[in-house]
Amino acid sequence: MTTTPQVVVYHDKEEMAQAAAARLTARIVEAQSARGTASVVLTGGRNGNGLLAALAAPRARDTVDWSRLDLWWGDERFLPDGDPERNVTQAREALLDSVPLDPARVHAMPPSDGAYGGDPAGADSAAAAYAAELAAATGPEDHGPVPAFDVLLLGVGPDTHVASLFPEHPGVRETERTVVAVHGAPKPPPTRISLTLPAIRAAREVWLLAAGRDKAEAAAVALSGAGEIQAPAAGAYGRSRTLWLLDTAAAAHLPRDLSTPPAS
Repeated sequence: MTTTPQVVVYHDKEEMAQAAAARLTARIVEAQSARGTASVVLTGGRNGNGLLAALAAPRARDTVDWSRLDLWWGDERFLPDGDPERNVTQAREALLDSVPLDPARVHAMPPSDGAYGGDPAGADSAAAAYAAELAAATGPEDHGPVPAFDVLLLGVGPDTHVASLFPEHPGVRETERTVVAVHGAPKPPPTRISLTLPAIRAAREVWLLAAGRDKAEAAAVALSGAGEIQAPAAGAYGRSRTLWLLDTAAAAHLPRDLSTPPAS
């Protein structure tokens, strides 16, 4: 079921990052209070890493029981372990290495120098392995092949891509598999691993982050009713909530009546 997007606009990317961190902290605490655990899907890029850096501030960091949090990724660059361009490497530097996570609950996507090899077939095998890891983490309440993530974070690219699902690319057309290898991506590196739209839509809440004037056209297109094949961000929505968090520059092309003030 499609949820109607809620759009909240902040003054700048710093305010957006701080507000997103506060929102995320509240959702994690709420989920842990209700069920004992919480699960979040992280995103890379400047906005995803900005949110993680905001979470590292003492007020946010000390609120969460990190030992009862499962972390997943929406996509990953298929590069060697520890490569500075990998999302997990950047996440560790921004936050993860400074909080007491349970290592068994940090679910990084396989690297290119891991068990599956670094060639295209290895990426396909790595994607299948991550799909199996997701399936193994599901419970009866999830009703599907991936956990019902509490919050799934996505950055929005200037071309409307989310995760590593690019416009008109095979991955965005996937309707069955939950994780795919992406070959020939239009931005480097060309080989990636990504959740698919069916996996993204299993999340309770999907939050899309965009800041900067270079994201304004993408946000306007995705929120205008565009098709998900041409504008993948338009196909990213949660089961109970879809939230777009933008700064004023990224919201520049939106109709005035589409956004709500930050306090909402």
